[in-house]
Parts: sequence; structure tokens; C-alpha cells
Amino acid sequence: MHQECTPPFAGFWMGGRHGWGRGGHRGRGRGFGFFASMFGERGPRAERGGVKYLILDAVADAPRHGYEIIQVIEERSKGAYRPSAGVIYPTLQLLDETGLVTGTEKEGRKTYAITAAGRAELEANRETVRDFYDQQDDASWEAYADELGEFSRRLMGLVKTVHRAARHGRINAKSMRQLRKILDETIKQVEDVLDHERAG
Repeated sequence: MHQECTPPFAGFWMGGRHGWGRGGHRGRGRGFGFFASMFGERGPRAERGGVKYLILDAVADAPRHGYEIIQVIEERSKGAYRPSAGVIYPTLQLLDETGLVTGTEKEGRKTYAITAAGRAELEANRETVRDFYDQQDDASWEAYADELGEFSRRLMGLVKTVHRAARHGRINAKSMRQLRKILDETIKQVEDVLDHERAG
């Protein structure tokens, strides 16, 4: 009796929601992190050192404490990036030490306000902030969560079909060449569709 093999990515397929930072996404279905990690991609995140510009942008219009800064960044990224406290607070301390923000105790919490030097630094790197937030357009992945779920189920069904055939000895050199050709043609068609959508 043949035992059906477990397809690649099964752990991701059966696993729970993945997201960026603490809390991840709160959208319906599985988050983009689920699909991204399944295919070896990483979700959007601020590069090392770039977080400080997101923080300066978050406090540019009003003084805020650490948790508020996290919320502002998450909201402005449309839920795609939620920095952890372990990233925010050390960066805030560095910004305070370098004179880009000032921290004051208020109602038991430390609130941070941008300084003149901080505004100058932010303006000099405004494009960095804009580019990061522009990665998340108005039609975010969450609008297509159900469709992505169905798409991933079909992909996994394809993987299972091939593995089942291999397990039962129905794969040979000729069929593998044919399957690779079909897959290569399909990938090219998918890329053409996505490139057309991006260009449009």
C-alpha cells in the first residue's frame, strides 16, 4: 500500500496566520505573510536604519509615546508593517540622544516630540518615508484574501497531484520534461498578466 507523501510547504498550508511584527494583520483570512512565506518572499519592512525616519514622520504632527508611534506606522502602512516595541524604543532612545527628538515624562509615559534638527533630518529623507508607504497601494492584498486563499489551494492541489503520481510510479523522464515545459509556459503567462496589470 502506497503512502501519500507530504507536499512541500505543507507546514505553511496547515499553519496559522502569519504577519509582520507583533499582532501581524487583522484582516480576514490568512495574512499576506502566509502567502509570502509560503513562496519564500518577505513582506514589506523598513530597512535597518530606515525605521528612524518612520518614527520622525509619526511624531512630526504631534508628540506621541511609543505605542502611539507603533499604531501610526501601522495605520500609515495600511496594516502591512507593525514595528515591534523592541525596534521602536531603542530607536527612540537613539533619536533622543542625537537630538532629533526630545522625550518628556507625561502621565507616567514618556512622550516624544520632534526637534528642529529632527524636522530637517526628516525633510532630507522624506522620499525614503514616501517610498516605503507607497509600497502599500489602496488595493491592498486584504481585498483579495479569499481569492488568494483559493489560488493557493489550487497550487497545493497541483503539487499533491504530481507527488501522488511520483509516489505511484507514474513519473518518468519524458513526463517530467513535459511537465516542466507546461510549468515554464504557465509561469511566463502569469508574469505577462502581472506585468500588464502593473503597466496599466
